[in-house]
Amino acid sequence: MLAYPHGLWFTGDSYFYVGYALRPAPAPSKTLGYSFVLRLLEPLHSLTAVVVAQHLMGLAIAVMAYAVLCRAGLPAWASALVTLPVLYDAYQIELEHLLMSETLFMFLIAGALTLLLWRVRDGRAPPWWTALAAGLLLGYAVLVRSAGAPLVPVVLVCLLLWRRGWRPALSFGAAAAVPLVAYALWFHAERGTYALTTSDGIYLWGRTAGFADCAKMRPPPDEAALCLPPGAEERREAPGRLIWRGDIPPRLLMSPVVTPEANSTLRDFSIRAILAQPGDYLQAVGEGVGRAFSPHRYRYPNSTTERLYHFPDRPQLFPSGVAYASGPGAPGTVLADAMRYGRTGAPSEVVQPYANRMIGYQERWFLPGPAIGAVFGLGAVAVAAARGRRREVLMVWGTAATLLLFPIASADFDYRYVVPAVPFACLAVGLGLSAVRARAAGAETDRADADRTDADADRSDAETDRAGAGAVSRWWGTRGSRRREKDRASVP
Repeated sequence: MLAYPHGLWFTGDSYFYVGYALRPAPAPSKTLGYSFVLRLLEPLHSLTAVVVAQHLMGLAIAVMAYAVLCRAGLPAWASALVTLPVLYDAYQIELEHLLMSETLFMFLIAGALTLLLWRVRDGRAPPWWTALAAGLLLGYAVLVRSAGAPLVPVVLVCLLLWRRGWRPALSFGAAAAVPLVAYALWFHAERGTYALTTSDGIYLWGRTAGFADCAKMRPPPDEAALCLPPGAEERREAPGRLIWRGDIPPRLLMSPVVTPEANSTLRDFSIRAILAQPGDYLQAVGEGVGRAFSPHRYRYPNSTTERLYHFPDRPQLFPSGVAYASGPGAPGTVLADAMRYGRTGAPSEVVQPYANRMIGYQERWFLPGPAIGAVFGLGAVAVAAARGRRREVLMVWGTAATLLLFPIASADFDYRYVVPAVPFACLAVGLGLSAVRARAAGAETDRADADRTDADADRSDAETDRAGAGAVSRWWGTRGSRRREKDRASVP
């Protein structure tokens, strides 16, 4: 906060969110869940307040993970250890300081999972009212980042794995649909189609453009021109950069590319490419996952974008004459929107020596790619080993895996898509350890119970033996007494 008192700006996206916070209207490219929260905070007239709120959300994510693991029976020191990447990873901290949607997105998901896992020690399905609250949180998380949409069916399936889990699953699904349906109705009222966005087609086209071969796909005539020429240099370009070029086929043939018709055509073309060339598609996705787990940090999708994930040593330069929101009210430039929202003439500020301290911190303290891969691998092992709590571990690890894979599979690899998945992968490992510990404790209890049962049986046998011996003795004594009386009676 001392180094960057007004937060950090991500070129493009931060401008978009602040612009739409000032002039709300459904946008074809992104959902506005984060802009709604910015609008709630706008009366404070402080960019600093927004960033403080996001850091508090980051701390709350760690607290929620710690609380769930302690309730699961994991020792306090181990529960705290699992939260270290959330609390101290420099890229997590930098992401919290950006005027971006990821921190709010993680916070909402963590809140939903905490509600669903609060009774983890009981092994029972969460009550329906808890699932309902979790559904509302996760449904709104999808409005913050539409990449969270697959999480709804993932959690829904995990709830159905519980015995009598249909009731919480039904409550969760119905609650998650409420914010999504409301947003789709608003989108339809303004843009004439029921949707959250109309940009998934161009992102998916970018994902498939590098390998899509019209000779193999055989697309209909109106889609054939969307194929890049064989051997074209654009095929080797990062999808996250390719889709913004003005000379690509979609932008030459369908301007703009975010109309409902263009979006449907681009989506259909991309699905045809995936079905015709599944091996090439899986290879492209695998390359993205490989970058996430690599010891080398790539300048990907380009050096300009990747640099935005590092603490800067100079203030942000705002483009002149550019506006990112076209809702009601007079459109403002990016700089005018930033100054208006924060009531400041310097919406980007760098203060030394604190900035250099953060830059130095980021060079040393972060979770490297191989460690992230190891955490995901241990989480997968935990799913297999967590007998008795497999559903809970699967829910959390499935959340982490979905957050990592879906953006890569539907758009492209980007480092800010990896960071939100890490806390949930760590939580999955912690829950797996708690399950192993609970099983070991249960085995010790069973052995102790068995030992007590054996001891009780031995005591019972001994008492039976003593009782039997006493009975024999009494019987023998009585018989002897009768014999002696008989002998005395026979004496003349």
